[in-house]
Amino acid sequence: MSQKFFQEGRWQEAAKKYQKYLEIHPGDAEIYWNLSHCYRQLNLIDEYFGTLQQGIELYSTDARLHFSLIIDLRRYGRIQEAIVSSEKASQFLPHDYTFQILKHLTVPSIYENQEEIKFYRQRFTQGLQNLIQETSLKTPEEKNSALAGIGRLTNFYLSYQAQNDIDLQRQYGKLVHEIMAVNYPQWVVPLSMSKLQPHQKIRIGYVSHYLHSYSGTLWLTGWLRYCDRQSFEIYCYYTGNDPDPITQQFQEYSDVFHHIPYNLSAACEQIIADRLHILVFPEIGMDAQTMQMAGLRLAPVQCVAWGHPVTTGLPTIDYFLSSELMEPENAQEHYSENLIRLPNIGVSYPKPYIPPVIKTRSDYQLQDDAVIYLCCQAPFKYLPQYDFIFAEIARLVPKAKFVFLRGNLLRERLNRAFAGVGLNSEDYCVFLTIPERLDYLMINLLSDVYLDTFCWSGGNTTLEAIACNLPIVTCPGEFMRGRHSYSFLKMLGVTDTIAKNETEYIEIAVKLGLNSVWRHSIAERMSQSHERLFDDKVCVAALETFYKQVVEEVCSKHFSA
Repeated sequence: MSQKFFQEGRWQEAAKKYQKYLEIHPGDAEIYWNLSHCYRQLNLIDEYFGTLQQGIELYSTDARLHFSLIIDLRRYGRIQEAIVSSEKASQFLPHDYTFQILKHLTVPSIYENQEEIKFYRQRFTQGLQNLIQETSLKTPEEKNSALAGIGRLTNFYLSYQAQNDIDLQRQYGKLVHEIMAVNYPQWVVPLSMSKLQPHQKIRIGYVSHYLHSYSGTLWLTGWLRYCDRQSFEIYCYYTGNDPDPITQQFQEYSDVFHHIPYNLSAACEQIIADRLHILVFPEIGMDAQTMQMAGLRLAPVQCVAWGHPVTTGLPTIDYFLSSELMEPENAQEHYSENLIRLPNIGVSYPKPYIPPVIKTRSDYQLQDDAVIYLCCQAPFKYLPQYDFIFAEIARLVPKAKFVFLRGNLLRERLNRAFAGVGLNSEDYCVFLTIPERLDYLMINLLSDVYLDTFCWSGGNTTLEAIACNLPIVTCPGEFMRGRHSYSFLKMLGVTDTIAKNETEYIEIAVKLGLNSVWRHSIAERMSQSHERLFDDKVCVAALETFYKQVVEEVCSKHFSA
């Protein structure tokens, strides 16, 4: 009966049955796993972790229990416990490479202070060296375990420390490539490109786990929609399995569309069989299987775009397709790939559909006279050295309300920042959970100001805020990932709310909050400039010129050799 409830998603009833069963029997690892899953679905987090730990005490070599415990301890900001748990797991399962990676490379998703960032960066740097030294790929078991390990994890959180990651990414990228090379030696050899015949189209492939409604790939639909069909043949490879109407668009815009979920070798075989000229990864660094594929040589030329805006460090990725407006002058220093600066923002982002305002502030328990500052980024984009900015704005805008949509993990840090200027954060910070897209857009339409994050800017969120004519306060950072909103506003031609530093950021945010006339004039100017930003065809033409040049170069090299 408990299994029936579990399969039907009746979590409370299933949990009660499992609890009863465990009172009488010791239970196997599967029961502890299922019970923990029920608690997680019911948002009973302490019970969730407690059940995993009980299961591990009885079944110390059950990798699934260990893995869930470590990953979710980190997700909930309990980093020390996550590290201790990963060290224990690597003792119980010394030949499981997954836990070697976790032991050496676990970093927090959010930081309490700047000193923590420094400490964990040093720990990661040393851990990566240790992992590389300890990696042995001699036996079939070692090769398989390493392959499985890098197929479960990425070093996603490293790049949220706001530093130049090129050296660490290169080391990790080399390790990934070596693991892939020993497992798939047939797919790391250089590939030649046959000379194009007259009227022959260039075959371009796009491979991603996220060919559905997802921030890292949504912009890609524009590259495909405005593609020159006389010159190019488009192949898409969808390796995830959450199809939706956006997936349908990718299918319609492709000459050939392959859906090959969760099957690395089948996807690679198909790409090789299609004899592409160029293979493009819209993002590398968010999905582990994509990282594995990118560590192979599946096409003569391989590129990555900025769905995850950080260098891959992989020796198998030749070009990074970026944006002229986003990149600073010295940008090549941040990339192991050859940097290609496409015009404008580099992508053709479809203008989002924005519904009419059909809800009011009271629907979200927000006051009509409040000055609402929308803070809608993922918690790991908020670095502790900038918490004081919210408190400073609140000090000068008494009716300020900072609406965080995913910010629960930031509560303690915000409490400290506001207390530092004699304020209570609970009077100013509102934490909402917005389940539906309609509500998310309503919050944008009902807010007064959008506060961008420092060092890692909003991407999709900023573009949607612009579509809602919500004034954006931003301060461009050192790296491209901190310059998205800056580039969008430059392209719009509405640059009054771009700050040069933290002081200016506060001043602009305060002025927007207090001066409704200025705020409305900014919103009005934004609304009149949408066509400059959305559905940009200039960058697509430049991208296709680049594709043609690269194919010509590779062919001429091959035939002159």
